[in-house]
Amino acid sequence: MKYTPKQFTPELLDKIKQTEQSLGSLLEEITQPYKNKFHNKGLELDSSFDQEGTDPFGPGYRSSLNIGISETGGDLLDLHTIVIWECQRTLLGNPIGKNIPGSRISGEFMDETINEINGELQAYLKEWLN
Repeated sequence: MKYTPKQFTPELLDKIKQTEQSLGSLLEEITQPYKNKFHNKGLELDSSFDQEGTDPFGPGYRSSLNIGISETGGDLLDLHTIVIWECQRTLLGNPIGKNIPGSRISGEFMDETINEINGELQAYLKEWLN
């Protein structure tokens, strides 16, 4: 769901922070039981909650969940990323890095619920084990 600066409220900030915290914990809970199963297949499973920037309402802020699957000690085979919140500056629909007259700041919050993310991550991991 897209948000404009007029919609950047303390309530939205709380929702972003709470969702980031909940999904970060969920990611750890989901991936921990799978690590040995992947290791037995000669694969490595790595997961992380990543956050770029410090101000959720500032351009350049991005929070996401990442699951990487690679060969043991080898190359990355697949990377699954779920963006939680991203704030960027755009001009004519294209992301830009500078404050140019006519550019706009907007934020995008994920549309899925925590239960839907849980199901998506579980399905992704099970697909790799089959």
